Amino acid sequence: MADILLTHSNHLYNDRKQIRKMQPYPPLQTLLAAACLRRAGYSVALFDPTLQPPRPGFENALAEHRPHMVAVVEDNFNYLTKMCLTRNREVACWMAATCREAAIPAVVNGADASDRSPEYLAAGFRHVIRGEVEQSILDAAAWLLEGAPRPQPFPRPLADLDSLPMPAWDLLDAAPYRAAWRKAHGYFSLNLVSSRGCPYRCNWCAKPIWGDTYHSRSARLIADELREVKRRFAPDHIWFADDIFALSQQWTHEFAEVVESLDAKIPFKMQSRCDLMTRQTVADLRRAGCDEVWMGVESGSQDILDAMDKGTRVRQVFEARENLRRHGVRAGFFLQFGYPGETWNEIEKTIALVRDTGPDDIGVSVSYPLPGTKFHRMVSGQLGPKENWSDSDDLDMMFQGAFSTDFYRTLADALHLEVREGREAAAGAWRNVLALRETCTRKMPIWISC
Repeated sequence: MADILLTHSNHLYNDRKQIRKMQPYPPLQTLLAAACLRRAGYSVALFDPTLQPPRPGFENALAEHRPHMVAVVEDNFNYLTKMCLTRNREVACWMAATCREAAIPAVVNGADASDRSPEYLAAGFRHVIRGEVEQSILDAAAWLLEGAPRPQPFPRPLADLDSLPMPAWDLLDAAPYRAAWRKAHGYFSLNLVSSRGCPYRCNWCAKPIWGDTYHSRSARLIADELREVKRRFAPDHIWFADDIFALSQQWTHEFAEVVESLDAKIPFKMQSRCDLMTRQTVADLRRAGCDEVWMGVESGSQDILDAMDKGTRVRQVFEARENLRRHGVRAGFFLQFGYPGETWNEIEKTIALVRDTGPDDIGVSVSYPLPGTKFHRMVSGQLGPKENWSDSDDLDMMFQGAFSTDFYRTLADALHLEVREGREAAAGAWRNVLALRETCTRKMPIWISC
């Protein structure tokens, strides 16, 4: 029997793209919430539906652990959670209904629940924990299990990340993750996080959990945690799931120093911005073990970057790519098509940027309006009944873009194919792009070569 059963709603096999990628990561935020509850004296259990069927697995977990409370705590560090996908929502709301039928109170935390609190409450959740979960979940447990006053529905931000315990790694069954990774890729990757939030103001970026705040843990503690997962799980690789890793050049230098001193080095990838990838920062990242950096490049058009309030210059992409290449660090570009004002001319500039800089890999999306953003307010009058993507492979244009959904999906496929297999291999795909582009409009000049 457990006081609290923790779970989440992200089932990899509900997402076509994630099945193809097969890069499953444990629910880090859920494990952190479990550690905080345990430190406060509660007994906890975990049901992790990432790689097992959610419905029978959750029902079995209820029967096995007989919890007094259920907490559906989404992994707020996972970009899939931030996308507010409808398939995840369906799983979470089914869990709430199941708990209600079993007379077990349930609470929920996550980006989608924060955006759609009435819908989650109607599904059967007793309380929606908005914002950061670590302190507020203790209030919810005291209310539901000890008769304390009902918590206020306001976020309780956590400024001192060094006060957090390590995630409850002992609750994790790492074997299925290791098996999935090694079968698909030949190595095993785990996830860590050194910070939360992002201080930049890209106007399409939704921030329902951390807002515009940014806090980081000390470099020493992150190196300690790196050493612990190295000892416990022996991963071949780490993904730092921060929105922005290595924001501070001083922090990055200190991190490299302490990782080396503790013999904690594991190859890792991380996310950042092109304007942060200076020569010194990249040198320190490489020394700490970084072998891959993903940057939010978005567009090769300065006009589009300015419209997005991105705060970067196209020339900085070239500088960052060269700095990474110099130190043997792979460069990944996140690209975004379809932003209002983008025409074929701006698309050409993005294609040219990719060809001129030669990233090692790319991720392509279309502009996706999420509640609470300036971008969402800009296009809200164009939105139809479908307000969220079903899974991460959806790429549906939710507003009136310059081209059709089919065009953008075909464009994404062509650009992916060219980067990963070469220009010649993508020739047929580019012909499909041009054909769809002609279908959408016959007024814009075409120069792109196959």
